[in-house]
Amino acid sequence: MMEKIKITLKVNGNACDVLVAPNDTLLEVLRDELGLTGSKESCGEGACGSCTIHMDGKPVRSCLTLALEAQGCEIKTVEGLANGDQLSDLQESFIHHGAVQCGFCTPGMLMSADALLKENPNPDRKEVRKAIAGNICRCTGYAKIVNAVAHATHPHEGCPDCGPHCHSENKGEK
Repeated sequence: MMEKIKITLKVNGNACDVLVAPNDTLLEVLRDELGLTGSKESCGEGACGSCTIHMDGKPVRSCLTLALEAQGCEIKTVEGLANGDQLSDLQESFIHHGAVQCGFCTPGMLMSADALLKENPNPDRKEVRKAIAGNICRCTGYAKIVNAVAHATHPHEGCPDCGPHCHSENKGEK
């Protein structure tokens, strides 16, 4: 058995002390040690994107990243997108556009889309497709996901895709 090393991770704005083996992945530590189970392991090879998190603002595959590599970095998981119980505009848009099917790919899709929106707050649909290209969804044809990301760029404008669930209609805005 390998000797464990104490490290401090900055996850969703909080410093977390954890004991890790040199070969522990960041995904294993997030899920098993910190209880942040939003990120999923699907392929274990970095090909599907289900485990995508942000490390220093950039999307990375947490199944391929050693926990030791994350020390001193700002880590953001899908749990960090919400503000307490208040979902982000992007999360709300995914719900209202039916972009959540089985939900397995959703955390990685959200994190890839969030990284895009931080870099480019008004991407076109081609840029959205490119940003989520590394995330595999086996349930959809991606149209609802692309629509959700596109609508999240202007969440308070009316949207024909989300009808009565649209933010603007819920808040009495036109």
